[in-house]
Amino acid sequence: MPDTEYYELLEVEKTADDKTIKSSYRRLAMICHPDKNPGCAKSEAKFKAISEAYDCLKDPQKRAAYDRFGKAAFQNGGPGAGGQDFGGGGFSDIFENIFGEFMGGGQGRGGQRQQHRGADLRYDMEIAFEDAYHGKDASVTIEVATPCEPCDGTGAKPGTKARGCSTCAGHGKVRAQQGFFVVERVCPTCHGAGQVIEAPCDACHGEGRVDKQKTISVKIPPGVDEGTRIRLTGEGEAGSRGSPAGDLYIFIHLARHTLFQREGNTLFARVPISFTTAALGGTITVPGLDKVAHEIRIPVGIQSGKQIKQRGAGMPVLNGRGFGDMVVEIEVETPTKLTAKQKDLLEQFRATETGAECPASEGFFGKIKHIFGE
Repeated sequence: MPDTEYYELLEVEKTADDKTIKSSYRRLAMICHPDKNPGCAKSEAKFKAISEAYDCLKDPQKRAAYDRFGKAAFQNGGPGAGGQDFGGGGFSDIFENIFGEFMGGGQGRGGQRQQHRGADLRYDMEIAFEDAYHGKDASVTIEVATPCEPCDGTGAKPGTKARGCSTCAGHGKVRAQQGFFVVERVCPTCHGAGQVIEAPCDACHGEGRVDKQKTISVKIPPGVDEGTRIRLTGEGEAGSRGSPAGDLYIFIHLARHTLFQREGNTLFARVPISFTTAALGGTITVPGLDKVAHEIRIPVGIQSGKQIKQRGAGMPVLNGRGFGDMVVEIEVETPTKLTAKQKDLLEQFRATETGAECPASEGFFGKIKHIFGE
Protein backbone atom coordinates (compact mmCIF):
# COMPACT_ATOMS: atom_id res chain seq x y z
CA MET A 1 0.00 0.00 0.00
CA PRO A 2 1.28 3.51 -0.74
CA ASP A 3 2.56 5.32 2.34
CA THR A 4 1.46 8.75 3.58
CA GLU A 5 4.77 9.86 5.09
CA TYR A 6 5.03 13.03 3.00
CA TYR A 7 1.53 14.15 4.03
CA GLU A 8 2.32 13.45 7.67
CA LEU A 9 5.57 15.40 7.45
CA LEU A 10 3.71 18.41 6.10
CA GLU A 11 0.87 17.89 8.61
CA VAL A 12 -1.86 17.83 5.97
CA GLU A 13 -4.49 15.34 4.84
CA LYS A 14 -3.97 13.29 1.70
CA THR A 15 -6.87 15.17 0.11
CA ALA A 16 -5.33 18.61 0.82
CA ASP A 17 -5.23 21.03 -2.10
CA ASP A 18 -2.11 22.78 -3.40
CA LYS A 19 -2.78 25.98 -1.43
CA THR A 20 -3.05 24.09 1.86
CA ILE A 21 0.14 22.12 1.19
CA LYS A 22 2.08 25.24 0.28
CA SER A 23 0.84 27.11 3.36
CA SER A 24 1.76 24.25 5.70
CA TYR A 25 5.23 23.90 4.14
CA ARG A 26 5.83 27.61 4.50
CA ARG A 27 4.90 27.50 8.18
CA LEU A 28 7.06 24.46 8.96
CA ALA A 29 10.02 25.76 6.94
CA MET A 30 10.04 28.96 8.93
CA ILE A 31 10.08 26.99 12.17
CA CYS A 32 12.80 24.43 11.48
CA HIS A 33 15.09 26.18 9.00
CA PRO A 34 18.79 25.79 10.00
CA ASP A 35 19.30 29.56 10.01
CA LYS A 36 16.82 29.83 12.85
CA ASN A 37 18.19 26.78 14.65
CA PRO A 38 21.99 26.94 14.25
CA GLY A 39 23.77 23.76 15.26
CA CYS A 40 20.57 21.77 15.73
CA ALA A 41 20.91 18.54 13.73
CA LYS A 42 17.31 17.58 14.44
CA SER A 43 15.94 20.80 12.91
CA GLU A 44 18.19 20.46 9.88
CA ALA A 45 17.02 16.90 9.30
CA LYS A 46 13.38 17.95 9.68
CA PHE A 47 13.91 20.80 7.24
CA LYS A 48 15.38 18.47 4.61
CA ALA A 49 12.53 16.03 5.09
CA ILE A 50 9.73 18.56 4.64
CA SER A 51 11.57 20.08 1.64
CA GLU A 52 11.68 16.63 0.05
CA ALA A 53 7.99 16.16 0.76
CA TYR A 54 7.04 19.55 -0.65
CA ASP A 55 9.16 19.13 -3.79
CA CYS A 56 7.19 15.98 -4.50
CA LEU A 57 3.67 17.07 -3.59
CA LYS A 58 3.80 20.45 -5.33
CA ASP A 59 4.31 18.70 -8.69
CA PRO A 60 1.02 17.16 -9.92
CA GLN A 61 2.76 14.31 -11.79
CA LYS A 62 5.09 13.44 -8.91
CA ARG A 63 2.22 13.64 -6.43
CA ALA A 64 0.09 11.29 -8.53
CA ALA A 65 2.96 8.79 -8.72
CA TYR A 66 3.60 9.07 -4.98
CA ASP A 67 -0.10 8.56 -4.16
CA ARG A 68 -0.08 5.36 -6.20
CA PHE A 69 3.33 3.84 -5.52
CA GLY A 70 4.70 5.72 -2.51
CA LYS A 71 8.45 6.40 -2.40
CA ALA A 72 9.02 3.40 -4.63
CA ALA A 73 7.87 5.59 -7.51
CA PHE A 74 11.21 7.44 -7.28
CA GLN A 75 13.53 4.51 -6.64
CA ASN A 76 15.24 2.13 -9.05
CA GLY A 77 13.83 3.78 -12.14
CA GLY A 78 10.28 3.78 -10.80
CA PRO A 79 7.45 5.58 -12.65
CA GLY A 80 8.24 8.94 -11.03
CA ALA A 81 12.02 8.74 -11.10
CA GLY A 82 14.33 10.92 -13.11
CA GLY A 83 15.53 14.41 -12.53
CA GLN A 84 13.86 15.17 -9.20
CA ASP A 85 15.95 16.96 -6.57
CA PHE A 86 15.03 16.29 -2.97
CA GLY A 87 17.99 18.16 -1.51
CA GLY A 88 17.34 20.57 1.34
CA GLY A 89 18.37 23.66 -0.63
CA GLY A 90 19.18 27.07 0.81
CA PHE A 91 16.88 29.60 2.38
CA SER A 92 16.97 31.62 -0.84
CA ASP A 93 15.25 28.66 -2.55
CA ILE A 94 12.33 29.02 -0.15
CA PHE A 95 12.02 32.68 -1.11
CA GLU A 96 12.23 31.75 -4.80
CA ASN A 97 9.52 29.08 -4.57
CA ILE A 98 7.19 30.58 -1.98
CA PHE A 99 7.67 34.33 -2.03
CA GLY A 100 8.94 34.79 -5.58
CA GLU A 101 5.88 36.77 -6.60
CA PHE A 102 6.79 39.42 -4.02
CA MET A 103 10.50 39.59 -4.82
CA GLY A 104 10.16 41.01 -8.33
CA GLY A 105 12.58 38.41 -9.66
CA GLY A 106 14.07 39.02 -13.06
CA GLN A 107 14.06 35.39 -14.20
CA GLY A 108 11.08 33.25 -15.11
CA ARG A 109 10.85 29.53 -15.73
CA GLY A 110 13.47 28.07 -18.00
CA GLY A 111 15.99 30.83 -17.25
CA GLN A 112 14.25 33.43 -19.41
CA ARG A 113 15.20 36.97 -18.45
CA GLN A 114 12.49 39.49 -17.62
CA GLN A 115 11.52 41.60 -20.61
CA HIS A 116 11.51 45.40 -20.36
CA ARG A 117 8.28 46.51 -22.01
CA GLY A 118 8.34 49.79 -23.92
CA ALA A 119 6.78 52.92 -22.46
CA ASP A 120 3.17 53.92 -23.13
CA LEU A 121 2.65 57.18 -25.03
CA ARG A 122 -0.08 59.85 -24.94
CA TYR A 123 -1.34 61.93 -27.87
CA ASP A 124 -3.92 64.72 -27.49
CA MET A 125 -6.20 65.12 -30.51
CA GLU A 126 -8.73 67.92 -31.03
CA ILE A 127 -11.69 67.17 -33.27
CA ALA A 128 -14.78 69.09 -34.34
CA PHE A 129 -18.24 68.52 -32.89
CA GLU A 130 -19.34 67.16 -36.23
CA ASP A 131 -16.53 64.58 -36.19
CA ALA A 132 -17.55 63.52 -32.69
CA TYR A 133 -21.09 63.00 -33.99
CA HIS A 134 -20.30 61.13 -37.22
CA GLY A 135 -16.90 59.60 -36.33
CA LYS A 136 -13.90 59.79 -38.64
CA ASP A 137 -10.74 58.06 -39.81
CA ALA A 138 -7.70 60.06 -38.77
CA SER A 139 -3.94 59.68 -38.63
CA VAL A 140 -1.33 60.91 -36.18
CA THR A 141 2.39 61.41 -36.72
CA ILE A 142 4.61 60.97 -33.71
CA GLU A 143 8.29 60.48 -33.01
CA VAL A 144 8.68 57.17 -31.23
CA ALA A 145 11.31 54.58 -30.41
CA THR A 146 11.00 51.73 -32.94
CA PRO A 147 12.95 48.46 -33.32
CA CYS A 148 16.34 48.96 -34.93
CA GLU A 149 16.31 47.44 -38.42
CA PRO A 150 20.03 46.62 -38.89
CA CYS A 151 20.18 44.47 -35.73
CA ASP A 152 16.50 43.46 -35.78
CA GLY A 153 16.05 44.93 -32.32
CA THR A 154 18.66 42.75 -30.59
CA GLY A 155 21.15 45.56 -29.96
CA ALA A 156 24.05 43.41 -31.19
CA LYS A 157 26.04 44.16 -34.33
CA PRO A 158 24.77 42.09 -37.28
CA GLY A 159 26.52 38.72 -37.31
CA THR A 160 27.02 38.72 -33.55
CA LYS A 161 24.75 38.11 -30.60
CA ALA A 162 24.55 38.87 -26.91
CA ARG A 163 25.88 36.47 -24.31
CA GLY A 164 24.44 35.65 -20.92
CA CYS A 165 25.67 37.81 -18.07
CA SER A 166 28.16 35.86 -15.93
CA THR A 167 27.56 38.02 -12.86
CA CYS A 168 23.86 37.20 -12.49
CA ALA A 169 23.76 34.04 -14.67
CA GLY A 170 21.18 35.69 -16.90
CA HIS A 171 18.75 36.50 -14.08
CA GLY A 172 19.16 40.26 -14.31
CA LYS A 173 19.40 40.46 -10.50
CA VAL A 174 21.84 39.33 -7.86
CA ARG A 175 21.11 38.23 -4.31
CA ALA A 176 23.01 38.50 -1.07
CA GLN A 177 21.92 36.70 2.09
CA GLN A 178 22.10 38.70 5.29
CA GLY A 179 21.19 36.45 8.17
CA PHE A 180 17.53 35.54 7.94
CA PHE A 181 16.84 37.86 4.99
CA VAL A 182 17.78 37.80 1.31
CA VAL A 183 18.53 41.14 -0.36
CA GLU A 184 17.98 41.35 -4.10
CA ARG A 185 19.21 44.14 -6.40
CA VAL A 186 19.67 44.85 -10.09
CA CYS A 187 22.78 43.27 -11.56
CA PRO A 188 25.50 45.97 -11.81
CA THR A 189 27.03 44.37 -14.91
CA CYS A 190 24.03 43.98 -17.25
CA HIS A 191 21.74 46.49 -15.47
CA GLY A 192 18.90 43.98 -15.31
CA ALA A 193 18.99 42.84 -18.94
CA GLY A 194 20.43 39.42 -18.15
CA GLN A 195 22.63 39.68 -21.23
CA VAL A 196 25.82 41.49 -22.15
CA ILE A 197 26.44 42.83 -25.67
CA GLU A 198 30.13 42.79 -26.49
CA ALA A 199 29.73 44.23 -30.00
CA PRO A 200 26.91 46.82 -29.95
CA CYS A 201 25.03 47.70 -33.11
CA ASP A 202 26.39 50.90 -34.72
CA ALA A 203 22.89 52.19 -35.51
CA CYS A 204 21.30 51.89 -32.05
CA HIS A 205 24.46 51.62 -29.88
CA GLY A 206 23.21 48.42 -28.29
CA GLU A 207 19.78 49.75 -27.30
CA GLY A 208 17.89 47.73 -29.93
CA ARG A 209 15.70 50.70 -30.87
CA VAL A 210 15.98 54.08 -32.57
CA ASP A 211 13.77 57.20 -32.64
CA LYS A 212 11.95 57.99 -35.86
CA GLN A 213 8.70 59.51 -37.08
CA LYS A 214 5.79 57.16 -37.45
CA THR A 215 2.32 57.76 -38.92
CA ILE A 216 -0.46 55.77 -37.30
CA SER A 217 -4.07 55.42 -38.42
CA VAL A 218 -6.78 55.78 -35.78
CA LYS A 219 -10.53 55.32 -36.08
CA ILE A 220 -12.62 57.83 -34.09
CA PRO A 221 -15.97 56.19 -33.27
CA PRO A 222 -19.21 58.22 -33.25
CA GLY A 223 -20.18 59.57 -29.83
CA VAL A 224 -16.72 60.30 -28.40
CA ASP A 225 -16.66 63.04 -25.77
CA GLU A 226 -14.14 65.33 -24.13
CA GLY A 227 -11.53 63.14 -22.44
CA THR A 228 -12.46 59.92 -24.26
CA ARG A 229 -9.38 57.68 -24.39
CA ILE A 230 -8.63 55.43 -27.37
CA ARG A 231 -5.99 52.74 -26.86
CA LEU A 232 -3.82 51.52 -29.73
CA THR A 233 -2.11 48.35 -28.53
CA GLY A 234 1.56 48.00 -29.37
CA GLU A 235 1.87 51.45 -30.97
CA GLY A 236 3.89 52.95 -28.12
CA GLU A 237 7.65 52.86 -27.66
CA ALA A 238 9.42 49.67 -28.63
CA GLY A 239 10.88 47.68 -25.76
CA SER A 240 14.62 47.39 -25.37
CA ARG A 241 16.34 44.54 -27.21
CA GLY A 242 13.25 42.91 -28.66
CA SER A 243 10.94 43.36 -25.67
CA PRO A 244 7.23 44.09 -26.32
CA ALA A 245 6.19 47.62 -27.29
CA GLY A 246 4.03 49.84 -25.11
CA ASP A 247 0.63 51.25 -26.09
CA LEU A 248 -0.43 54.58 -27.56
CA TYR A 249 -3.34 56.40 -25.90
CA ILE A 250 -5.28 58.99 -27.92
CA PHE A 251 -7.06 61.53 -25.70
CA ILE A 252 -9.96 63.28 -27.45
CA HIS A 253 -10.71 67.00 -27.05
CA LEU A 254 -13.72 68.71 -28.64
CA ALA A 255 -13.39 72.08 -30.36
CA ARG A 256 -15.90 74.76 -29.35
CA HIS A 257 -19.08 74.80 -31.45
CA THR A 258 -20.76 78.00 -32.61
CA LEU A 259 -24.26 76.83 -31.59
CA PHE A 260 -24.18 73.74 -29.39
CA GLN A 261 -22.85 72.85 -26.00
CA ARG A 262 -22.73 69.27 -24.80
CA GLU A 263 -23.49 67.48 -21.55
CA GLY A 264 -23.13 63.74 -21.97
CA ASN A 265 -25.22 62.80 -25.00
CA THR A 266 -27.46 65.89 -24.74
CA LEU A 267 -26.94 68.93 -26.96
CA PHE A 268 -27.93 72.37 -25.65
CA ALA A 269 -28.56 75.45 -27.79
CA ARG A 270 -29.77 78.94 -26.85
CA VAL A 271 -32.10 80.24 -29.58
CA PRO A 272 -33.37 83.86 -29.68
CA ILE A 273 -36.94 84.50 -30.88
CA SER A 274 -38.84 87.72 -31.44
CA PHE A 275 -41.21 88.93 -28.76
CA THR A 276 -44.12 88.65 -31.20
CA THR A 277 -43.32 84.93 -31.79
CA ALA A 278 -43.08 84.50 -28.03
CA ALA A 279 -46.48 86.16 -27.55
CA LEU A 280 -48.34 84.63 -30.47
CA GLY A 281 -46.52 81.29 -30.81
CA GLY A 282 -45.15 79.77 -33.99
CA THR A 283 -42.30 77.56 -35.18
CA ILE A 284 -38.55 77.91 -35.56
CA THR A 285 -36.02 75.74 -37.40
CA VAL A 286 -32.80 74.54 -35.75
CA PRO A 287 -30.21 72.63 -37.85
CA GLY A 288 -28.89 69.57 -35.97
CA LEU A 289 -25.54 67.84 -36.20
CA ASP A 290 -27.38 65.04 -37.98
CA LYS A 291 -27.77 67.49 -40.92
CA VAL A 292 -31.53 67.57 -40.41
CA ALA A 293 -33.52 70.80 -40.02
CA HIS A 294 -35.51 70.26 -36.82
CA GLU A 295 -38.77 72.20 -36.58
CA ILE A 296 -39.42 73.39 -33.03
CA ARG A 297 -42.97 74.43 -32.07
CA ILE A 298 -43.14 77.56 -29.91
CA PRO A 299 -46.18 77.64 -27.60
CA VAL A 300 -48.15 80.87 -27.09
CA GLY A 301 -46.77 83.08 -24.32
CA ILE A 302 -43.41 81.33 -23.91
CA GLN A 303 -40.91 83.03 -21.61
CA SER A 304 -37.12 83.41 -21.74
CA GLY A 305 -35.31 80.44 -20.20
CA LYS A 306 -37.98 77.92 -21.17
CA GLN A 307 -36.45 74.71 -22.53
CA ILE A 308 -37.94 72.65 -25.33
CA LYS A 309 -36.67 69.09 -25.85
CA GLN A 310 -36.28 67.47 -29.25
CA ARG A 311 -35.87 63.75 -28.62
CA GLY A 312 -33.28 61.76 -30.56
CA ALA A 313 -31.57 64.82 -32.03
CA GLY A 314 -28.56 64.75 -29.69
CA MET A 315 -25.23 62.91 -29.77
CA PRO A 316 -24.98 59.18 -30.56
CA VAL A 317 -24.27 56.84 -27.65
CA LEU A 318 -20.60 55.78 -27.72
CA ASN A 319 -20.26 52.07 -28.55
CA GLY A 320 -23.99 51.68 -28.09
CA ARG A 321 -27.34 52.29 -29.72
CA GLY A 322 -29.57 55.32 -29.87
CA PHE A 323 -29.08 59.04 -29.54
CA GLY A 324 -29.39 61.65 -26.86
CA ASP A 325 -31.72 64.67 -27.02
CA MET A 326 -31.38 68.23 -28.23
CA VAL A 327 -32.56 70.87 -25.76
CA VAL A 328 -33.39 74.33 -27.09
CA GLU A 329 -33.43 77.14 -24.50
CA ILE A 330 -35.61 80.06 -25.56
CA GLU A 331 -34.33 83.61 -25.30
CA VAL A 332 -37.01 86.23 -26.00
CA GLU A 333 -35.38 89.18 -27.73
CA THR A 334 -36.62 92.75 -27.29
CA PRO A 335 -36.50 94.78 -30.52
CA THR A 336 -34.06 97.69 -30.53
CA LYS A 337 -34.84 99.27 -33.91
CA LEU A 338 -38.53 100.09 -34.55
CA THR A 339 -40.18 102.01 -37.37
CA ALA A 340 -42.65 104.80 -36.58
CA LYS A 341 -45.55 102.52 -37.49
CA GLN A 342 -44.30 99.77 -35.20
CA LYS A 343 -43.94 102.23 -32.34
CA ASP A 344 -47.47 103.50 -32.93
CA LEU A 345 -48.86 99.94 -32.86
CA LEU A 346 -47.04 99.23 -29.61
CA GLU A 347 -48.38 102.45 -28.06
CA GLN A 348 -51.88 101.32 -29.00
CA PHE A 349 -51.22 97.97 -27.37
CA ARG A 350 -49.90 99.59 -24.19
CA ALA A 351 -52.98 101.75 -24.00
CA THR A 352 -55.15 98.63 -23.91
CA GLU A 353 -53.05 96.71 -21.34
CA THR A 354 -54.87 95.57 -18.20
CA GLY A 355 -52.03 93.72 -16.44
CA ALA A 356 -53.52 90.32 -17.04
CA GLU A 357 -51.37 89.95 -20.15
CA CYS A 358 -48.24 89.60 -18.01
CA PRO A 359 -49.16 87.64 -14.86
CA ALA A 360 -45.58 87.46 -13.57
CA SER A 361 -45.26 91.27 -13.61
CA GLU A 362 -48.65 91.71 -11.98
CA GLY A 363 -47.68 89.30 -9.21
CA PHE A 364 -44.34 91.03 -8.64
CA PHE A 365 -45.82 94.52 -8.27
CA GLY A 366 -48.53 93.07 -6.09
CA LYS A 367 -45.83 91.91 -3.66
CA ILE A 368 -44.31 95.41 -3.67
CA LYS A 369 -47.66 96.96 -2.78
CA HIS A 370 -48.05 94.43 0.02
CA ILE A 371 -44.63 95.31 1.47
CA PHE A 372 -44.65 99.10 1.09
CA GLY A 373 -48.38 99.77 0.99
CA GLU A 374 -50.37 101.60 -1.61
